[in-house]
Amino acid sequence: MKIFISGGCGQVGSHVAELFLARGDQVMALDNFETGRRIHLPEQEKNLTFVEGSIADKSLVDRLFAQFKPDVVVHTAVSYKDPEDWYNDTLTNSAGGAALIRASMDQKVSRFIYFQTALCYGTTPQEQPITLNHPILPGDSSYSISKTTTEQYLELSGLDYVSFRLANVIGPRNVSGPLPIFFERLKAGKKCFVTEARRDFVFVKDLANTVLKAADGTGSKAYHFSSGGDVAIVELYDAVVKAMHLNDYPEPELRALAPDDVASILLDPSRTRNDFGPLEFTPLEETVAAAVAYYEEFGVTGGYTHLKHDEAKS
Repeated sequence: MKIFISGGCGQVGSHVAELFLARGDQVMALDNFETGRRIHLPEQEKNLTFVEGSIADKSLVDRLFAQFKPDVVVHTAVSYKDPEDWYNDTLTNSAGGAALIRASMDQKVSRFIYFQTALCYGTTPQEQPITLNHPILPGDSSYSISKTTTEQYLELSGLDYVSFRLANVIGPRNVSGPLPIFFERLKAGKKCFVTEARRDFVFVKDLANTVLKAADGTGSKAYHFSSGGDVAIVELYDAVVKAMHLNDYPEPELRALAPDDVASILLDPSRTRNDFGPLEFTPLEETVAAAVAYYEEFGVTGGYTHLKHDEAKS
């Protein structure tokens, strides 16, 4: 198949690209390097075409789609570096998403795969775990508003699509959330703090394997990609300390939740299991160890968050 991947040098996009390339598919990857890194994709690969650019450049998107004529689009590109940067969030997450959807319609793409944030349900969900029947209430952040817009355009488009509403995806190449922040601060000998928040952390390679099934025709419309369980942030912190093989345990400071923080957003994965079959989820310690090994080799960048309150920085 011909697979077009937006954000192809990012955490999710690059892992998905590797799997498609390994089985012989043709891949075109587009990335503007806002958060992705070119080292995440092979330099010499006959089935890979890499283009530097933005999905918000509609003329570029239209030209690439007309040339490549993809069978499947995997849309991972996203803006999330600054929760106050409404303009760029909208430009990438909304206008860029709309450009990809319209180009997919024009070129009669057979399947469009999207990645939605669990924050589409708001920061105070009405049920735990959250089912797919929960109302969409993305008004708590620019990130969730702009991400939800693209999912709504997908519904409007008539395209055959799968939208994965995600738990916290971590592992190698992870640049957002507490994992890279913990590593960076511990490496520098700085103190970390943790809140009482709980999160569901899932391994990026587990998600990538499920994306391949979606590309091959499994599923339709919205799904939760979630293990169905959550852990305390301090458990993630402890896993980072263990993976770094520190001689002494750096005791973190425990802080109460900030007013705009989210205690837990736990997603119900029942429909995903029904349609995609049994899902394998890599244990947290193994996932964190893979991320730490990557940071040790390639360094850490990012530490970005989607909400105003930063869970890990002081």
